[in-house]
Amino acid sequence: MERWIEETLHLDWRTRLKAETVLFEQQTDHQHLIIFDNKKFGRVMMLDHVVQLTTADEFIYHEMMAHVPLMALTTVAPDTSKSVLIVGGGDGGVLREVLRHSSVERAVLCEIDRSVIDMCQKYFPSVSNGAFEHERAEIVIADGTEYVTAQRDEFDVIMIDSTDPMGPGEVLFTKEFYGDCKNALKQGGVLVTQNGLPFMQPDELKQSVSYFKDLGFAQSSAFIATTPGYFGGPMSQGWASKRGGLNALPLQALKETFAKLDLEMRYYSPEVHLGAFALPPYIAEFI
Repeated sequence: MERWIEETLHLDWRTRLKAETVLFEQQTDHQHLIIFDNKKFGRVMMLDHVVQLTTADEFIYHEMMAHVPLMALTTVAPDTSKSVLIVGGGDGGVLREVLRHSSVERAVLCEIDRSVIDMCQKYFPSVSNGAFEHERAEIVIADGTEYVTAQRDEFDVIMIDSTDPMGPGEVLFTKEFYGDCKNALKQGGVLVTQNGLPFMQPDELKQSVSYFKDLGFAQSSAFIATTPGYFGGPMSQGWASKRGGLNALPLQALKETFAKLDLEMRYYSPEVHLGAFALPPYIAEFI
């Protein structure tokens, strides 16, 4: 019997994906988790009826969240070792991309739900690609808000790879949490946040960036990338830095940094990096 899995994130619009095979389905202590195969998107994971990951397009989101801040910081401080915190990200994709930077000496992943990591290692091994066992990786199973609150001047980059602001992920979109992130960042550090689809969820980005401004970050902005599995337009990622100008570095400088790193990408490039900050007016007005 055919089964179609419906995404219920948006009130006025629904999307369904055909499940060729359901590999895993369970109500965990924190959320509903389902993993299934789809002919177009490959292997799909949904949490609380919202698409989190597909193997066909995961590289877009993960490359952009990891490389945009790290490339910016490497360009302005090429000889400085970096420490990175990923809050959420239990699939390991962002961690995988972060560890491709040899300048990152410590990469901490703080995930509230161990079962997400376990399921992703079993059903999505190519996404983490061994990142959880990497010598520079540190895996912490804890509430991200509590972990961040305990940190002071610890990280060069904090990446909030969260679910949407509902259930366990709701607290990761508050002004208090962003303030704790600012305290946990070193001088000149960068906070990158998952902020949904501006066309479908405009208030989410608008609210986060307003909090960044209220908290006194030197720069509050956003960048975008289109990930097909996140239905409804380009995905936005909030950008809050303790150093100004990091989102408008010269293209030639980014190209030189990228060439030295000698990394092969499927989505990210120095040109895409700069273009991602060129927001259409309907998005720019939110920030």
